[in-house]
Amino acid sequence: MHFLRVMGVCVFVVAIFSIAVAKENKLGIHEVSNVTFDTPVRVGNAVLPAGSYVVRHTMEGEDHVMIFQREHEKDQIKVKCTLVALPRKAPRDEAAYQVNANNERVLQELVFSGDSSKHVF
Repeated sequence: MHFLRVMGVCVFVVAIFSIAVAKENKLGIHEVSNVTFDTPVRVGNAVLPAGSYVVRHTMEGEDHVMIFQREHEKDQIKVKCTLVALPRKAPRDEAAYQVNANNERVLQELVFSGDSSKHVF
């Protein structure tokens, strides 16, 4: 009887661990994340207005693609990205920008907390 309880607890712990690990895919990134831009940002060929976005990482053939969708809207912006491994899991969300000749902020890199790779545009 005691053995069955111990086995039950072990199975429960393994199930919880499996659920936690399933949120992160084999690439070391979350497939769905959220990001907020305080000002308009150029990503690829599109300019995203300031606001909150749901970001999905997908594959189109061999290409890594980020899909930005503004919360509560249907329009989506797709941008190719490259995954670059990080030395360890990211402790926080980070974004790196450059300013182009038109004085636009251009998104260069996006890192989400807990991921072990960053997205480079």
